[in-house]
Amino acid sequence: MFETICGLIPIDPDYAERSRRLEILKRVLEGRLYDVLPYEFHEERSAAGEYIQLRYRRPSVRYPLARIIVDDSVSLVFGDGHFPTLDSEDATVRAALADIAKEAGLNRVMLDAALRGSVGSVAIQLRVLRGRVFLQVLDSTYLTPCWDAEEPDTLVSVTEAFKVPGRVLAARGYTLADEASAYWFMRRWDIDTETWYEPWPVGHQCVPVVDAVRTVQHGLGFVPLVWIRNLPGGEGADGSCTFRSAIETTIEIDYQLSQAGRGLKYSSDPTLLVREPAAAEGELIRGGGNALVVSEKGDAKLLEINGTAASAVIEYVRTLRELALEGVHGNRASAERLSAAQSGRALELMNQGLVWLADNMRVSYGTGLLELGRMIIRASNRYALRTHEERIPPLDVSARLSLKWPRWYAPTAEDRLHDAQTLRVLAAAGGISKATALKSIADVYDIEDVPAEMARIADERAT
Repeated sequence: MFETICGLIPIDPDYAERSRRLEILKRVLEGRLYDVLPYEFHEERSAAGEYIQLRYRRPSVRYPLARIIVDDSVSLVFGDGHFPTLDSEDATVRAALADIAKEAGLNRVMLDAALRGSVGSVAIQLRVLRGRVFLQVLDSTYLTPCWDAEEPDTLVSVTEAFKVPGRVLAARGYTLADEASAYWFMRRWDIDTETWYEPWPVGHQCVPVVDAVRTVQHGLGFVPLVWIRNLPGGEGADGSCTFRSAIETTIEIDYQLSQAGRGLKYSSDPTLLVREPAAAEGELIRGGGNALVVSEKGDAKLLEINGTAASAVIEYVRTLRELALEGVHGNRASAERLSAAQSGRALELMNQGLVWLADNMRVSYGTGLLELGRMIIRASNRYALRTHEERIPPLDVSARLSLKWPRWYAPTAEDRLHDAQTLRVLAAAGGISKATALKSIADVYDIEDVPAEMARIADERAT
């Protein structure tokens, strides 16, 4: 059914096959996949009286399984209480990145990036305006990256090109010959410049002309975009889609639930069957208080749909949901199982499939997050960076960065007690230092600066 619906989506030969694939996956994620179908689910006959096949009807019930899978996995990676900390042995670098991350809304940016990137890939743009760092998530559907042949993990350029109605460009201040026509919009980022081009009409072969007014010389010495591939696998510039293996099952769920709803509506309004000859004459009013009088050879029945069929559909849908979530390593926890969990570790084991999915995302998006931190450090040596509170000095480009990820699930009071006892024994036995012990639980107790916390502890003991 998925391929049938995809076949109804118009193909634009001016775009690459990659763009079409990502656009279809976006439709699934945003709940727009069925918009291409011409009829509503309740429309059984066309204006000409012809029967409308189910494959041309939009389901009346839509279960957003793809969005549920993505939201669950993204929240487990970058949600509140799960966001990693950019760490470095250089205290200046660590403090500066923490300040910039707060002001630039890095948590929100990474949530948005992981959501959009679930179809395969996403890009994050770094901009420095008046000394402040701004981050913007870019949809990768119409972006084309170019990598360095000798350093395959380094971008040489990224080009964005897509069609846009002329009236939209006119509203942005462009002067066009025909606002009713469609135009190509294009811009390109390289290591020194963000080059914008003058829009040109679709269907016209022409050499793009640089828009000198909007073109910006950023002079950073690197392409100010981080390209993130979603999950291992995929092809080319895109990783694997988070929910691809669940799409067909989701479509089956939507149509089964729509059919069940249709059946329930019919059972609430049964159809009268009268077998001639019937003795009743004139207009017949249906209702429980009206008896049907027929002749000796006549017959009358009310055609109803048994409610057992609806229960069977619901059970079938539950099974389909379990299979789909199992296929993508989604969250299959139920309220009964949650009530049985006694600790954060128990929750982790119960949701092991979802943890595996989020663990893969940590690798992909964590790598992008580290690259973003390195870009900010390099940018600090090109521009005088600042936050609302203070100015940031040039940061050491040789400083090593790492990520400190919190636990998958918040520990209970019993978990924290066990951790405290274990760390105390290890520190007393000389297995680890007190600083390492404090660092291991810093995320649980919201300790941003471990050395500063150690100093405060020493001061309290001295007094």
